[in-house]
Amino acid sequence: MSTKTSHGAAPSALSLTVRPDGVAVVTYDVVGAPVNTLNASFAADFERVFGEVASDPKIKAAILVSGKADTWIAGADIEMLQTMKTAGEAEAMVRAGHHAILKIVDSPKPVVAAVHGAALGGGFEVALACHGRIASDDRKTTFALPEVQLGLLPGMNGLQRLAEKVGLQVALDHGLTGKNLRAAKAKSLGVVDDVVPAPILVDVAAAFALSLAEKGAPFTRRAPKKGTSLQDSLARLALEANPIGRKLLFRKAKEELEKKTGGHYPAPERILEVLQTWAEKGFAASKDVEARAFGELVVGSVAHRLIEIFFATTAMKKDSGVDDPAVKPRKIEKIAMLGAGLMGGGIAYVTLNAGIPVRLKDRDDASVARGVKYVAGILDEDVKRKKLTRIEREKKLALLTATTDYSGMKGTDLVIEAVFEDLAVKRAVVREIEAACKPGVIIASNTSSIPIGKIASAAAHPGNVVGMHYFSPVHKMPLLEVIQTKRTSPEVVATAVAIGKKQGKTVIVVNDGYGFYTSRILGPLMSEASYMLMEGAPIDFIDKAMTAWGWPVGPIALLDEVGIDVAAHVGPIMLEAFGDRLAPPPTMARLVADDRKGRKNKRGFYIYSDEARKKGRGKRVDESVYAVLGLDAPDPQVKPAILREEVQMRCSLQFVNEAMHCLGEGILRSVRDGDIGAVFGLGFPPFRGGPFRYTDAVGPAEVLKRIQDYEARFGKRWAPAPALVEMVKSGKRFYP
Repeated sequence: MSTKTSHGAAPSALSLTVRPDGVAVVTYDVVGAPVNTLNASFAADFERVFGEVASDPKIKAAILVSGKADTWIAGADIEMLQTMKTAGEAEAMVRAGHHAILKIVDSPKPVVAAVHGAALGGGFEVALACHGRIASDDRKTTFALPEVQLGLLPGMNGLQRLAEKVGLQVALDHGLTGKNLRAAKAKSLGVVDDVVPAPILVDVAAAFALSLAEKGAPFTRRAPKKGTSLQDSLARLALEANPIGRKLLFRKAKEELEKKTGGHYPAPERILEVLQTWAEKGFAASKDVEARAFGELVVGSVAHRLIEIFFATTAMKKDSGVDDPAVKPRKIEKIAMLGAGLMGGGIAYVTLNAGIPVRLKDRDDASVARGVKYVAGILDEDVKRKKLTRIEREKKLALLTATTDYSGMKGTDLVIEAVFEDLAVKRAVVREIEAACKPGVIIASNTSSIPIGKIASAAAHPGNVVGMHYFSPVHKMPLLEVIQTKRTSPEVVATAVAIGKKQGKTVIVVNDGYGFYTSRILGPLMSEASYMLMEGAPIDFIDKAMTAWGWPVGPIALLDEVGIDVAAHVGPIMLEAFGDRLAPPPTMARLVADDRKGRKNKRGFYIYSDEARKKGRGKRVDESVYAVLGLDAPDPQVKPAILREEVQMRCSLQFVNEAMHCLGEGILRSVRDGDIGAVFGLGFPPFRGGPFRYTDAVGPAEVLKRIQDYEARFGKRWAPAPALVEMVKSGKRFYP
């Protein structure tokens, strides 16, 4: 075999070897990097190496492989994108990539992608530009266009090439969501030509490349699709193959986008524009639109915020949760889960996904059975969505056992409790766990408001007690808030963080206190909404104002979801801890007296009748709630006395101000954790970056001025956080 490599100051990511059968093996391997990304030199490297493929008479065909063990190409180098200062600079980079990729597309010899591992973003686009694709059957092998999740769009014509191969609807779906496409599904769609075991991937790809060479140009061919029904084919013909159908398709897509994004995210709209231009005006016109759109998006504020979140979460994957690097987590082989309700069942599910056996306990057989059924139901949904095979589902469920007492828990390393939110109950459970389990067992409380130190006071070994605050529904919400007391062992904290990561969570560590971080900062937002309700702002007006600002759900609707009774229980606790500044409005007591608990008993601010659900009606306010609160029902013909912007500012700035209080009091370890906790746990609009990024963007002085104005109007509950006041005095910002 002959070998050709580049020479120069910086090592090239591409190398070329020629097999005895005349197939060139082009290997992409970014030197010194754990995964392959498309960096600043990729365009020049592609032009050079595929130029060699075209000119060398000994080469009949080529395959493109990865030099990394478990990834193919994981997209563009995000750090490189952050260096782009102007839209023109980013646009020029994209146009250079367009030109370089043509070395594959227009190659006089066929080029086949041999894909093992993740082919993401630009990596997927490179694969789509090849004349054929062979994928390994490994679960690590996935394809995706996730740029939209960073506020960007694919920049090397991947949208158009995917649409060419599988149609506009599939291209829109994957472009607008960034979701993964597994190898088997990619084959059934016609995206890849074959799926084979990893050990024979290179040989199969080489043979396929030679078969394309023997066939002659044009090399690209459509792979036969499996499972495509006549109905699907006719639907595609109706929607994509004629101008009227395409117009309907894009109109519907735009309507859905507006509902989902509220107009806050420009990238999805630009993705629609690229694909619509391709469908109506052709490839060349769409390339031009794509380059200009990419340049504008890269330097936009939304992409900046989303990329900052990406880097923050990447950094957190390496954070052990403790400052001493010598501290290592304990080995956890068995976990017990006390409480088989929705929280307990959800925690059990994510633990099974981590491959750790779970012993699920509740007070009686019926409660345990409901918990097991709930876990099994989520696993069934995973099978339905092809995230798991039926065999994999059975293996995971086999890790789950159930009990109504402490039998089978003697060897448990970690016990997580999600019992009733009552201090006396939780203290009793701590004592029971220490008596029933082995010495040194770690006890984690999934409480949303009770200080961990108060729960740990019942323990013989309080250093083994830690908080692990999950968010509902556990299997969907990405955040885990780990709470450490002054007495919690650093080793225990590191263990809780490590388990959270195995469960697939983004983990923040906070110090102990009433409400910790997330519950505490959410409370003032919801209270302020209730105060405005008492001032005459309609329920749906408040909620719609907040979703228009970017929150996923309005605060009144959220009260129904959390439970009005739960909020009423937490209110006095926060009042006792923080005094009048966090005094709850009178709404909760009146609602509880009327037996309104929210969605759980179908009596809250909104109507949850089965009849309304069956008729497909949207969420409607229960007008009778106004009388319960001593208010007149709003007249739809009369404009609310409060402006929409005031609703948005009063709710959001209460949230921001309380985050500043938490920072100043040492609840937070860093502003990074504060932003990630707010975005991933509570739905603070990601495009605004979190409370601290948002404050920097608006300007600390401006945020303080607005808060002080509200303090003058409404009193103590608007007392500015000392940390914010100090920031303004110093002239600094929260981020460098």
